[in-house]
Amino acid sequence: MKEPRPRRQRNVPTISDVAAKAGVSPMTVSRVINHEANVRDETRRRVEAAITALNYRPSAAARTLAGGDEIRIGLLYSNPSFAYLSALLVGSLDQASRANVQIIVEKCDEEGTEGAAIEHLLRGRIDGLVLPPPLGDSQVILEALADCDIPIVALSTGHAPDWAMSVSIDDRQAAYDMTRHLGSLGHRRIGFITGNRNLTASGERLEGYRAALADLNLADAPELIAEGLFTYRSGLDAADQLLELADPPSAIFASNDDMAAAAVAIAHRRGLDVPGDLTVCGFDDTALATTIWPELTTIRQPVTDMSRMAVDLLVREIKARKADETGVPSQHLLAEYELIRRQSDAAPRRRPTVRSPHHDVAIQIAKHAREAL
Repeated sequence: MKEPRPRRQRNVPTISDVAAKAGVSPMTVSRVINHEANVRDETRRRVEAAITALNYRPSAAARTLAGGDEIRIGLLYSNPSFAYLSALLVGSLDQASRANVQIIVEKCDEEGTEGAAIEHLLRGRIDGLVLPPPLGDSQVILEALADCDIPIVALSTGHAPDWAMSVSIDDRQAAYDMTRHLGSLGHRRIGFITGNRNLTASGERLEGYRAALADLNLADAPELIAEGLFTYRSGLDAADQLLELADPPSAIFASNDDMAAAAVAIAHRRGLDVPGDLTVCGFDDTALATTIWPELTTIRQPVTDMSRMAVDLLVREIKARKADETGVPSQHLLAEYELIRRQSDAAPRRRPTVRSPHHDVAIQIAKHAREAL
């Protein structure tokens, strides 16, 4: 038989007891507990003396008061890549745990439901909001949030509004570096699969690809650019389109790992060896990049770290606002990216461009043999 749980003793001091003894509000006690700077020295000494006299031990809830209720951060998502979303959630939840704040996750994957999703989050009394791609580029979302008076961090966007914060990488330079890498291997026909045309990052990556082609003195051939949507399905169609060309590319650079994985699948379906017959590279370095064969050469976009940075930005801004301090709502952070080489890239195989003289001899021998018969 289980023993009954002991009841809490009535004489255990509370934050209200400390506030009453020090002659301040519970909010001020919370600020002292959280070591915030906006408390006068005399007030701080009175609160600390009351804590000592009452032998008060702050609870986890008391530590998160910080001038109000526990901090609640919303995360509104609508990303078609499960691998990207997984990395995003790992970073967000990890940083939220470190900062002792709550993450409220809301899905918004259908056009026309943006307003309802935002309203649902706001009813949950969130103090700030993280907008992963593609929502950070959505004018509908941004217009709906413009007057909400809560801090916003947009991820992976190069054009965040003045009133929002952002965390991103230099997508243009990253795509430029990958294309130059493919050129350095000897590839002269490099196919490119774009991302969703409505996203800033998609345009930046396309610009980087084209800038590298120009510096490599390679033609910017329209037929070598296939449109994708950052989904595996769109990558299958785009790769098929590129490999159906009369003069197909010897390398395909996809704007994310999902579409690169699809390109590898299409190559295998056609009996092509990767990277022997076709080099395939991706972007993001999600878990998918190392779970397919061959493992993908890709641009490592530190999605997990970027989501940590976004939550940290929000927490600091929210605390500053609750303390009536001036925040930095226009702060934009640039994370570092890295080109990761694995097994999916190699120099193109040399194919004969002129017919061997032995080929002509063989034809003549065969011709004479037929005539002798």
